Amino acid sequence: MSGLKLFSIGEQSLEEIITSRAEREGYLQDLIEANMQKLLGVRFLATEYSTGPRHRGRIDSLGLDENGAPVIIEYKRERGVNVISQGLFYLSWLVDHRGEFQLLVRERLGKEAASQVLWSAPRVICIAENFTRYDLHAVHEMGRTIDLVTYRCFGDSLLTLETVASVQEPGSARRPAKRPARPAAPTSGELAEGPLAALRERLHEMLLALGEDTQQVKRQTYDAYRRLRNFACVVNTRRDAIVMYLKASPDEFELVDGFSRDVRGIGHHGTGDLEVRLRSRADLERADEMIRRSYEVA
Repeated sequence: MSGLKLFSIGEQSLEEIITSRAEREGYLQDLIEANMQKLLGVRFLATEYSTGPRHRGRIDSLGLDENGAPVIIEYKRERGVNVISQGLFYLSWLVDHRGEFQLLVRERLGKEAASQVLWSAPRVICIAENFTRYDLHAVHEMGRTIDLVTYRCFGDSLLTLETVASVQEPGSARRPAKRPARPAAPTSGELAEGPLAALRERLHEMLLALGEDTQQVKRQTYDAYRRLRNFACVVNTRRDAIVMYLKASPDEFELVDGFSRDVRGIGHHGTGDLEVRLRSRADLERADEMIRRSYEVA
């Protein structure tokens, strides 16, 4: 159990707000499904989704994350007994029923979203009051993309979510691979070799170093860096500058023409309302506070 304590500040005193578990699993599930995109960065698709008479199961929640990856969410009001096994059981079903899932996405989110489902990185998010140290160890041995999230209720009006483990499926390494001495010519989605390539690698290392829960998700037009939600998206089709979109609010920073701008309401690749353009190490250093703030709020 987390050692987090919450206090209400009075004029001359503090009053502790006592933690409690959700009254029932359904309450927790309803609350998260109604606010899924805000809490988890996942677009809601279905609740209590039946896997059919042969499989005989019901997936608590189905969704699609910010990068188009399918997401299964399972809840337990108390300790997460069996919740991980259930999530993996349903994940196997999902991978075998891609057409059914894409039809669901098309019905709920439209044809374009259905055509861009990212099957290379399906996810399971398990939400429970607590997990054991055996759970935390086991998810690193399973070879799947899994997030373990604990919740705590404080009084009737406060909820906390804390990611206690975040594991990425093998094949999407967190650390950059060593570049060959003489790399092949870049494809249309890669930056040419030179100062920008070195700067991009430095940015990649910097983003991953923010925390052990940071994961990289590769898409055709951008690389996303996420915790539960994306905090940075680096566009990989520009050659004159490295363009990055961040989760931090543009209102928190003084924007500089040619370096940063507010892109709320402007279509772009990836997610984030704050655009930053990097052309040098000095630009990267100047963006450091924006990047760290984006990591904090993701």
